[in-house]
Amino acid sequence: MPLNIVLFEPEIPNNTGNIGRLSLASGSNLHLVKPFGFEIDDKRLKRAGLDYWQHLNVTYYDSITDFFKINENKKMAFLSSHGEKNHWDINFEDDMFLIFGKESVGLPKELIENHKEDLFKIPLFSEHVRSLNLANAVGIVVYEGLKKLS
Repeated sequence: MPLNIVLFEPEIPNNTGNIGRLSLASGSNLHLVKPFGFEIDDKRLKRAGLDYWQHLNVTYYDSITDFFKINENKKMAFLSSHGEKNHWDINFEDDMFLIFGKESVGLPKELIENHKEDLFKIPLFSEHVRSLNLANAVGIVVYEGLKKLS
């Protein structure tokens, strides 16, 4: 029942390292879509991922276009603060792809517009918070999915 965690153009190596560790702990596959805001051998990525990185099931893509070509018929949920439905409304399925955008701007506007039916948000209960840290958001959604699939 593995889930697929997809990071479009991640910018912060520590987040990606933490998400890598989460991927391994949750039995999920990690998909990283270039360009990255860091080198894949960055010390901060390795430190955050500790000595787990070599055990991960990671797939790399040269672009968002390549990602969609390879995974065009897969079930996907897109996570964005612009979603109208909450993440607990996702109809989780085995092998589902959970798509997250880059830390600074989230998902590209075109994806948000083209995938409104599959666009979800994590509710925030304070007007003083714009968004959650990417690694925290991934953890919330992945473990909600595991709960629903078990």
